[in-house]
Amino acid sequence: MFRQPYNWREMERLRRDMDRLFEATPAALRRVRGVRFPAIDVWADENEGVVVTSEIPGVAPDALDIAVTADTLTISGARTPDDLPEGAQYHRRERYCDEFSRTVQLPFTVDKDGVEATFENGVLRITLPRAEDEKPRQIAVKAAS
Repeated sequence: MFRQPYNWREMERLRRDMDRLFEATPAALRRVRGVRFPAIDVWADENEGVVVTSEIPGVAPDALDIAVTADTLTISGARTPDDLPEGAQYHRRERYCDEFSRTVQLPFTVDKDGVEATFENGVLRITLPRAEDEKPRQIAVKAAS
């Protein structure tokens, strides 16, 4: 059995990786690099509800769309690039500017009517109260007579 030398295997792996890179869409490239925009934190209180925070600097609050269905939250919007003066050109460009959407599976069903969102200093905070029929109930134990 013929074994390829180690260097050839590495070259073949590199070629496959490059092929995938050139076939990928911009969204796929962001996933490959591990970048998810916007970054989010989610925490829950078993009785009260869920809080979701997200850092979205450079996005106007009215450019955000927040949708809640049962136990799913979707945050979407767009961040547009800065307008450069005539004749100026970028020397380095790392800030993500494009449409974005993040969908989060919540740990339980929420009361859609009680959802509140605030936006301060580039941080979006969404409070999602737990639906009444989803809250834990204390069951009284009766002694048998």
